[in-house]
Amino acid sequence: MTGGDLDATGDGGELRDGREARLPSDALPRVRRVVGLVDTDSFAKWGAHLLATAPARWDLELLTVATPRSASRAQLRSAFRGLDDRLAHLAAAPPEALEVDAIVERLRQDPPDAVLVSLIGPVAELVIEEVHRRVPRRPVLVTGLPGISYPAKWKGVFFRARADLFVLHSHREVRAYEELATEGGVEPHFALATLPFARPSGAAASRDGVSPRDSVVFAAQPSVPAERAERERVVGWLAETARRHPEWRVVIKVRAAAGEHQTHREQDPYPDLVPADAPANLVVESGPMSAHLDRAVALVTISSTAVLEAAARGIPALTLTDFGIGRHLINEVFVGSGLEGDAVDLVDGRFGTVREEWMHDNHFHPESEDDWAERTEQLMASRDAGVLRDRPAARRSRGGVLRRAWERKNALGPDDRSVLGAFALVIGAPVRALKRVVRQVRRVVRPAEVPVLLAPTSQRAASGGGPSDRLGDREEQLVPGRDAG
Repeated sequence: MTGGDLDATGDGGELRDGREARLPSDALPRVRRVVGLVDTDSFAKWGAHLLATAPARWDLELLTVATPRSASRAQLRSAFRGLDDRLAHLAAAPPEALEVDAIVERLRQDPPDAVLVSLIGPVAELVIEEVHRRVPRRPVLVTGLPGISYPAKWKGVFFRARADLFVLHSHREVRAYEELATEGGVEPHFALATLPFARPSGAAASRDGVSPRDSVVFAAQPSVPAERAERERVVGWLAETARRHPEWRVVIKVRAAAGEHQTHREQDPYPDLVPADAPANLVVESGPMSAHLDRAVALVTISSTAVLEAAARGIPALTLTDFGIGRHLINEVFVGSGLEGDAVDLVDGRFGTVREEWMHDNHFHPESEDDWAERTEQLMASRDAGVLRDRPAARRSRGGVLRRAWERKNALGPDDRSVLGAFALVIGAPVRALKRVVRQVRRVVRPAEVPVLLAPTSQRAASGGGPSDRLGDREEQLVPGRDAG
């Protein structure tokens, strides 16, 4: 790793005189107490499964933070499925959500060695700031992003700049975030971990199961694609696939039931877009992705992390490129993966397999190259030695107590019941409304640049027009109403 936090200041496990803050080589490894904090569905799944890969000597605890988007108990049960013995009990009995102040007080009363802050951006910033302010001899703060984090996004760095370590899941992501952080004046602090639910070790167990292999699973995303018309097109392709392949269950796998929250807001849920005359083998289901992959003959998505779970199991997959390839679709990472395709491929039952040359740089590096746990250990040793340094925030705005109250209210919404928060809302809401009006006027006067899109691609193009890999022996057929070119 090339992160700039490995220096003689103590942030990378070194004392100020250059000596490493580690246990003597003949000493037994110390048992470490590490607490994970989660809120939304995707952060709950990621945080719990990352902790489950931690060294066996880590004593683990997981707490749910009460926020407007906290996962429901049903979502948590799905997220916590398949954890190790230290956390397996969570699937049956997810922890009740606690308010931020109650959690920070617990950390203050009995500080653990480290805290994994697996929270949505504004809440992560709030919790990290509160721990810095209110917890003496604070624990090491580790954070990160669930799933695919390429291209790098400044907000991800901005909200988490004060954490001691930021976990990513591919060499490509680490390079991109180091470059972005440096450009933004933030010292890089990124570590590498294998995406916890995309480990090849999960494949053998599922293949030995008794469930039939009869499902083509579409991994829905709340904000990709964003437009209703595009989402309706996706449902139409899935319905046509179900008609052409009555031997398959075509599953629209959603992440939230009606009334449940997700990490990203969803304007047009797929269940609402399924036509009344859809074939009976087109179904909408929720539940753990791992359970759906146990029955999958193939997985389809625009850019969901689920495609990596499928690839890790050796399940054929397709990332639909009909809307192009671009940053806002989160599908640039799949260029050259061998998984790109289009609706024609989907209806034909033509899916891809991941290319070996793409894998090392993109989520499938050897686990021996992971360094997040080792670097967390080094930071905990720095804490033991009293030389764990505080990283500066990326936020440069001023405002003191009132500004902090506003950020807290913005992060927690109705879960913040403080008088100061209510006062900050009275003052801040009109200011924010005015800023929105100004931004809208700017968009009219100076329209935003159209997102750069690469042209769609397909499995047919990837194969050079040669024989196609299909699930089933069928002739190539175009989707009705789609131009052959």
